[in-house]
Amino acid sequence: MAAQDEEPPSIEHPLLEPDFLERRLYQLKLAGTAANHHTLVCLPTGLGKTTVSLLVTARRLEEVGGKALMLAPTKPLVQQHADFYREALQIPDDEIVVFTGDVSPDDRAEMWEQATVVMATPQVIENDLVGSRISLADVTHITFDECHRATGDYAYNYIAERYHADAKRPLVTGMSASPGGDEEAILEVCENLGLDEVEVMTEEDADVDEFTHETDVEWERIDLPEDVLEIRDALNEVIKERLEKLKELGVASSTQPDQSQKDLNRMRAELQELINNDQSEGFEGMSIHAEVMKLRQAVTLVETQSVEAVRRYFDRQRNQARSSGASKASQRMVSDPRVREAMRKAESFDEIHPKYSKARMLLAETLGLEGGERVIVFTESRDTAEALTEFLSDSFDAKRFVGQGDREGSDGMTQKEQQAVLDEFRAGEFEVLVSTSVAEEGLDVPEVDLVLFYEPVPTAIRSIQRKGRTGRQSEGRVVVLMAEDTRDEAYFWISRRREKEMESELRDLKGMADELAEELDDSQQSLADFGDGKRTAEVNNDDGDPDAVGDSSNGSEGVTDRPGLQDFAADAAGSSDDDPADDEVETHEPHAEGEAVGIVADQREMDANIARDLSRREAIEVQLETLDVGDYVLSDRVVVERKSVADFVDSLVGGDRSVFEQVGAMARHYSRPIVIVEGEGLYEQRNVAPNAIRGALSSLAVDFGASVLRTGGEDETTELLDVIAGREQKVSDREVSVHGEKQSKTLSEQQEYVVASIAEIGPVTARSLLEEFGTVEGVMIATEDELQDADGVGQVTAERIREVVGSDYTG
Repeated sequence: MAAQDEEPPSIEHPLLEPDFLERRLYQLKLAGTAANHHTLVCLPTGLGKTTVSLLVTARRLEEVGGKALMLAPTKPLVQQHADFYREALQIPDDEIVVFTGDVSPDDRAEMWEQATVVMATPQVIENDLVGSRISLADVTHITFDECHRATGDYAYNYIAERYHADAKRPLVTGMSASPGGDEEAILEVCENLGLDEVEVMTEEDADVDEFTHETDVEWERIDLPEDVLEIRDALNEVIKERLEKLKELGVASSTQPDQSQKDLNRMRAELQELINNDQSEGFEGMSIHAEVMKLRQAVTLVETQSVEAVRRYFDRQRNQARSSGASKASQRMVSDPRVREAMRKAESFDEIHPKYSKARMLLAETLGLEGGERVIVFTESRDTAEALTEFLSDSFDAKRFVGQGDREGSDGMTQKEQQAVLDEFRAGEFEVLVSTSVAEEGLDVPEVDLVLFYEPVPTAIRSIQRKGRTGRQSEGRVVVLMAEDTRDEAYFWISRRREKEMESELRDLKGMADELAEELDDSQQSLADFGDGKRTAEVNNDDGDPDAVGDSSNGSEGVTDRPGLQDFAADAAGSSDDDPADDEVETHEPHAEGEAVGIVADQREMDANIARDLSRREAIEVQLETLDVGDYVLSDRVVVERKSVADFVDSLVGGDRSVFEQVGAMARHYSRPIVIVEGEGLYEQRNVAPNAIRGALSSLAVDFGASVLRTGGEDETTELLDVIAGREQKVSDREVSVHGEKQSKTLSEQQEYVVASIAEIGPVTARSLLEEFGTVEGVMIATEDELQDADGVGQVTAERIREVVGSDYTG
């Protein structure tokens, strides 16, 4: 057989399907480092970052055991990883499980125990950790996909902290094609995830070069027609006038409509300062500022998207202005004569937008003249995605791909719908995918002949993600549509500059690995100190060294020079007899000095950091529930409603449910209701008279028997909850009960109470079952299949209900 017809060599390993993975030197090098160190893997999109993680996971499971966890930011990406792992690993499919919000918390807890590999969105794992449903103690490899997201309060950061603290044998891999715009951003990601090595491969590396092809980047300049410019100019006139008013208030320095976002943010901060100082000008200015932001959005749409997009936007603004409780900004905007004239021009515009025409022409060239098969069109706007799909469908087989959220006038797609569209696109059942940003990060869409940017993207990360969809196995083409003399041009040049900066940064990082490791060593917390020392676990490497994850050798001449790479070779099956996985690992077990204090937190409190902070404490076990009353249950008699000072005042003067209703419901179930009012400035909120607030506080205490406690912020609230729960449970020897101790319930409440107590399914599922079967008796006699007809009841929950109801009592 001719050499060119030979199959490329494959990677062999006891846990990998034979002849499944092509042997690529650069992937093996990266996996070698990542198998021995907490590593950030930087690799261009489309070159197999997921394969690197898979190789590390296979080795860890074979040598160390335990389970692996892979996190990805979107549901479609999680499902894609699960499909790949099921194909590649010789592990039963039912041991590779998917965790998203579509799986009930109780089902997740049971699935976790049986799983070997878990694929999940980070928010789900964060909730399960805070709620004490799962433990990371036995997770021997965790992967953070698209790890550039590990900044601020993103769930990756909390999970990484808990993993380093709780796992007996931790190993972390972070993966991204674009980890950050500068060294500082990349170091932040490393520190947040506890990474101490950075491995970078670029398309310039010899090992990578043979698997990449040139991606041409072209830009097409578009002239906007006069009618479109008239709509824009009319809106800009209104923006100028509104900015003049902000200038009179002393917060705007210019009335030019193309203000930078930085300047607009500064104006908003200054207006907020006026509001905080109880100056009425602040409220007036904030309303004008909100109108400016709405008008700027309309200008952006008409300049960079299409007249159809701005027409849909105006429709929504009109509907909002007519709704009850509409803001003055919305009402003022749609009633301005110049805006109304712009709306009329948009309604009467019946020409084909030049961007639409150019898009159609480029697709005709690619799919017709050049014999291409697939094209992806990316756009920032869901409105544009929908309108453009409709327009292109007259000439091509096109489908949209958008996120799951929905809003008035623009429906999202369910996870099943997303998966079905991707499967059809991969199978070649249609030729044009019109997508919003949901397809940018890591989704394994097939190689395409053209990626069309409907507008430039002003961030380097997203631009790189998009370009990675083409040029994988053959030469690809990237075209950017850019409207002349609009924000398109500014965004384009910003994007180009940031991409060059990032590419330069990655090249620099390759040459400063030792220096970077030193910086990380200096700035990184000791892993034993994560969580302020409240949870600790020694980290052992494969040689039993508690001070390192693995061998620090960093040879780079070939595969065998990298520690552990030989374990992926054909002859390296299994682990040695003295495998350190069998050694006893000393850990500090949580709550070693006695029973933990239990706190039940409402799911919705995850918007604050209190539940997370409580879960970090060794002596506290947090349980997340959907509570009927209150935000925190601290015993069978103590329930707490937490309100910021702004929320507290809002609940006095309006809202769906007043604080008196909430505390009244608490008092019916618990004998010691507590209201925590959090923050400063209680008597300076919303021009409410101080005596009215004092009267409300008095009523809560005297009429409802509630204790009203003040705290300065989330940290103080956390400490207070800890102290109260400890007194209740350790000093008074009381238990936590989400049902409370009071029994003066209505008949419906008693029925819900009885059903909710079955297998601890909770009040929401109880109501769902009662609505489905009508009576408590109906729930009790329902079969397993019938139970699953109720919303929120899966197979695991149904089995547990039947087990509790139908099993013999043994005493």
